[in-house]
Amino acid sequence: MTVSLTAQDPARLAVDALVVAVAQQDGVPAVLGLERLPKELRAQLADASALGITGAADEVRRLPGTGLSATILVLTGVGASDTITAEALRRAAGAATRELAGTASVGLALPADDAESVAAVAEGALLGAYSYTRYRASEAAKQAPVGAIQIVTAHPKDRTTLAAVARAEVVAAAVHGTRDLVNAAPNDLYPAAFAEAAKAALKDSGAKGLKITVLDDKALAAGGYGGLIGVGQGSVRGPRLVKVSYSPSRPKAKVALVGKGITFDSGGISIKPAAGMEAMKSDMAGAAAVLHTVVAAARLELPVAVTGWLCLAENMPSGTAQRPSDVLTIRGGKTVEVLNTDAEGRLVMADGLVAAIEEKPDVVIDIATLTGAQLVALGHRVSAVMGTDAVRGEVVAAADVSGEQFWPMPLPADLRASLKSKVADIANIGDRFGGMLTAGIFLQEFVGQTPWAHLDIAGPAYNERTAHGYTPVGGTGVGVRTLLALLEGRAPTAA
Repeated sequence: MTVSLTAQDPARLAVDALVVAVAQQDGVPAVLGLERLPKELRAQLADASALGITGAADEVRRLPGTGLSATILVLTGVGASDTITAEALRRAAGAATRELAGTASVGLALPADDAESVAAVAEGALLGAYSYTRYRASEAAKQAPVGAIQIVTAHPKDRTTLAAVARAEVVAAAVHGTRDLVNAAPNDLYPAAFAEAAKAALKDSGAKGLKITVLDDKALAAGGYGGLIGVGQGSVRGPRLVKVSYSPSRPKAKVALVGKGITFDSGGISIKPAAGMEAMKSDMAGAAAVLHTVVAAARLELPVAVTGWLCLAENMPSGTAQRPSDVLTIRGGKTVEVLNTDAEGRLVMADGLVAAIEEKPDVVIDIATLTGAQLVALGHRVSAVMGTDAVRGEVVAAADVSGEQFWPMPLPADLRASLKSKVADIANIGDRFGGMLTAGIFLQEFVGQTPWAHLDIAGPAYNERTAHGYTPVGGTGVGVRTLLALLEGRAPTAA
């Protein structure tokens, strides 16, 4: 997939499909840039509402490319014309390229004449141009994404714009890499295989300053990683802790990222219902996001040292699986009574958080498909963020810039009492009500005084519904863009 910029007349652009925007102006749909289209098309599109087009977000319509060099004219909705944000452009471009899968070349003549808007169009188009065909045996069933993308802009050689587009390509590659891991079948992506995939991702990136360390079963036991050992002991495929680090020569900040990597979550002895269990292959989305965020930071040569901790285990029931009432000793010595083996993510994350803060980062961010309660509270598209007030606000600001939705949530101190154990330092579950917050309070026990934020992406990480905007069905890659924006924001403000 290639992206290029051009100032050429859209009508003469040698592409298979030309994409233009439709906006809602005072409730009436209007094609933007109509004056740049041939006379025959201008007459046809003057009354867009007569074509059944509204200009709403995610709306895509195809028409014959009358008078164009392109065979097809594609109309994509951007919403209200007085509020065409960067995210509106991302969604419009992504919806178009997603619908145009199988098309060799696409031209995007959207309202994009500055670096920010061109970058948004490029990012959205690339995110929408995604296809996962690993398990398709028939070539006929494989629908390739758009192959070449040309973006029409008045300043195609502007250095700032070109740099912004280059960044968009790195971001999209990171999101695609995350999606690929989430979409992989769990018989292919188990902890050791994930570790190998991480090694391959670092090697393939060609970036400098990257290093990887993998702790296997024996090393985890020797290191006192009781959470990973406990969760992983029910599977014949043992757990791993993968440390991926990016070290620039003169870092202006030091950030640790911790990702939940349960490659399949059956619930263990506290087994889940069969209905919907197939989606539990996505329970490693946090670790996938962390891996590709670190790689992207290296590719972008950010002046921030980033260490990613991938907490990998397979949660399975067996004769060797941990039991409700088992007591685990997390790295660092704190003990946890396991009351429910399906609350396993917080156990492996506790190990990862302790390991992360041992290296004294400026801030630690964890990201996990942690609780079903997140879905109850915020639905399928909005993720939650908890933690230190300042860091929580930093995450929300980064999400706003990147186009992802993270909603700030509290950590009420009174909920800590429900996590009391009669035999250990803490129990792994508490009050059923406010379960997302209780899980955050559990993790808070393992970060000490380090500034910290916890991102719960349980719903948004895996789209089981219909595709929308630049978001496909299956793995979404949520969190990568927010984490990268946060890292970029850390560089100029660090002392």
